[in-house]
Amino acid sequence: MHSEVVASRSAEQRDSRESRNGTPHLDAVSLAIIEQLQEDGRRPYAAIGKAVGLSEAAVRQRVQKLLDQGVMQIVAVTDPLTVGFRRQAMVGVNVEGDVEKIAEALTDMSEVEYVVMTAGSFDILAEIVCEDDDHLLDVINKRIRALPGVRSTESFVYLKLKKQTYMWGTR
Repeated sequence: MHSEVVASRSAEQRDSRESRNGTPHLDAVSLAIIEQLQEDGRRPYAAIGKAVGLSEAAVRQRVQKLLDQGVMQIVAVTDPLTVGFRRQAMVGVNVEGDVEKIAEALTDMSEVEYVVMTAGSFDILAEIVCEDDDHLLDVINKRIRALPGVRSTESFVYLKLKKQTYMWGTR
């Protein structure tokens, strides 16, 4: 038991270090915990502990630390169609001036699920989830295009979602 506690403490110390770019350093055990939760976000800590070689308490502490550091979130992922959101689109936005200011304004919109500042044809890509075409038109025309600094937008309406996965975090 003592060696498990010592191993857990030294693993915690290694896990708490930050890499050179300021992001948390993730050891193999933390990555294995993330992988377990990506397979099943409701998996009990005891089962995770058994799979990764830690006690339930050590897993609980690791998970809390990963949450606190912003490394991961544990959320329920829905199919937008089944909960009343029939229209999704990716909107490319070209900006004059401060790109970060427009990106921040987009993140404040409840319909916007994903915002990325890019280098390429668009300054920003924003994924939008709406109830219907009228709702999408309202968001793009009256809210996004109305933002000071938005030069142009181009919309890519989703016809069918073929793949949506969140398993890329540990590969």
